[in-house]
Amino acid sequence: MERKKHRITLTVNGLVYELEVEPRERLIDVLRYKLGYTGVKEGCSTGDCGACTVLLDGKPVTSCLVLAVSANGKSIVTVEGIAREGKLHPVQQAFVEHGAVQCGFCTPGFIVNSYALLNENPNPDGETIRYWLAGNLCRCTGYQKIIKAVLAAAEMMRQQGQPQG
Repeated sequence: MERKKHRITLTVNGLVYELEVEPRERLIDVLRYKLGYTGVKEGCSTGDCGACTVLLDGKPVTSCLVLAVSANGKSIVTVEGIAREGKLHPVQQAFVEHGAVQCGFCTPGFIVNSYALLNENPNPDGETIRYWLAGNLCRCTGYQKIIKAVLAAAEMMRQQGQPQG
């Protein structure tokens, strides 16, 4: 029996895509394998590691747990969409400068969640950052450099008077 495909429209990093997807196709698979956004990483496939985090209508979600059909008509931001005009966003820059990118596998999810945090709270403390990033797991960094990077990014954004979002 042939499964009926669904026609959906996604806006990813400002670009509009119309495509057909299987009813059970996950958002992570559409983003990575159909659209080429390889910054979205699959770690656990159960929503526990946060490596596949993207913003769905401005809110962080683990894309391995989202069906592509449920994202129809919505706006998605991946780690690739955070940089602007070829220039790293302060969150991305701070991760590099503070060595919060050791093996790099978990980094996209941490950056997307940190970006979302700073859009909501431009002046977080360490405890708030830890709470916000609790859904992201890292096997390499010990988290301290990540916390320092987010604090530094918040400071850079304030100094630049950078608009949130």
